[in-house]
Amino acid sequence: MTGYSGSKDDYLKRLRRIEGQVRGIHKMVEEDTYCIDVLTQVSAVTKALQAVSLGLLEDHVGHCVVDAARESDESAQVKVREASDAIARLVRS
Repeated sequence: MTGYSGSKDDYLKRLRRIEGQVRGIHKMVEEDTYCIDVLTQVSAVTKALQAVSLGLLEDHVGHCVVDAARESDESAQVKVREASDAIARLVRS
């Protein structure tokens, strides 16, 4: 079971909305929309994806890391390392 199981429908709803936004950006570029307007929409999509990422990370820590900590110190260290690596990737992007 994944840490986000309880929020799966919410995540899917958000991702569908983001998908629609990306299609909108595609259409804007096809229609030669003003650059700044396109960039504004790209920024909105980026922020929406960041919100999804932070939610997934919170779910991972609250479920997967906590469960691993209950299991053993070694399991906890593995899950904390996964979370740290994911945070590093998010910060770099």
